[in-house]
Amino acid sequence: MSSERRLSRSRSDRMLAGVMGGIARRFGWNPTLTRVLYVILSIASAAFPGLLVYLILWLLIPEE
Repeated sequence: MSSERRLSRSRSDRMLAGVMGGIARRFGWNPTLTRVLYVILSIASAAFPGLLVYLILWLLIPEE
């Protein structure tokens, strides 16, 4: 097993599918802050389709 943190959906730190929890764990970020910033970005930006991106990430990122 490598020491590198791999991107995967979190089983323990999840609200819906574990996408934001997995991203936060991979980069060493706070999961709650990551979720809040993602929602703010999704609402504030008409060019960023947050729900669609989340669904695509849910399908592409493997579960841990």
